Amino acid sequence: MTSVLHHHLYTGFLFTYSDFKTIFFPITIFAAVAAPVHSKSQLFLAIVWIWLHLLQCNVSNQYKSCEEDKINKPWRPLPSQRVTFIQAQKLRWALVALCLTYSLSFGVDVALVSVVLTLTMIVYDEVGLAGHWAGKNICAVYGYGTFEIGATKIMGYTSDLDKTAQMSVVLSAMIVLTTIHVQDFPDVDGDLALGRRTIPITFPQASRILTPLIMIGWTAILNNAWMLGPTISTLMYVLGGVVAARIWGNRTTSGDRRTYLYYNVWLFCAHLLPANARFGGLSW
Repeated sequence: MTSVLHHHLYTGFLFTYSDFKTIFFPITIFAAVAAPVHSKSQLFLAIVWIWLHLLQCNVSNQYKSCEEDKINKPWRPLPSQRVTFIQAQKLRWALVALCLTYSLSFGVDVALVSVVLTLTMIVYDEVGLAGHWAGKNICAVYGYGTFEIGATKIMGYTSDLDKTAQMSVVLSAMIVLTTIHVQDFPDVDGDLALGRRTIPITFPQASRILTPLIMIGWTAILNNAWMLGPTISTLMYVLGGVVAARIWGNRTTSGDRRTYLYYNVWLFCAHLLPANARFGGLSW
């Protein structure tokens, strides 16, 4: 029994592993700051909510992109034959019911957030918006936004979002809309094999020029919006500058993969910045 449980838990971990750095940790930190977190128990319940919905999203995406994963991420459960396609398909729809049921325990508003996230996954994977850069980026905004709103509602003293929380969600959504394609630079080969039209494929030169400028621009906006001090502002500019320079100058697959890692560090820090409006401490 223990070995079977371990097998299933590890399979779930493998489904979600790639997005711990892109969704799980940034969303958890974001909600803890934006809410702000009301208690340890609420924090734990929100973490479970985030992971279950992340699992739903990942299973939905991965059973539709197994051929790509054979090229880019062969260790995932489907290409490594840890689970079959039919098993993943059944799990994908079972998770819809599980996530909705769990969300209902926090109220109708959180359940509606879960429904929106599920619908976003359906149009992304089932309808096929994942194949075009515009649809992919718009779905990413809805995906990140619903994760952030749902987790913030669960963590907070009340499910209502105040002005700081609302501003945090809007800024985060705009950042995702305009920069999330950084994740597509190292996956060009796999995306080409599937006939996808991501931003790095559709605009190979322009994306290498404009994305660095957007990174620096958002760093400036965040520094001003959250009234950061000179030391923290400088650190954010250094992080944003590193990502920008690497996007322009380091164009190998391994280099783009490392750049995406640095981008996630920058994004993680960006999600921490509303703490200055909540608690202060970042004005030095």
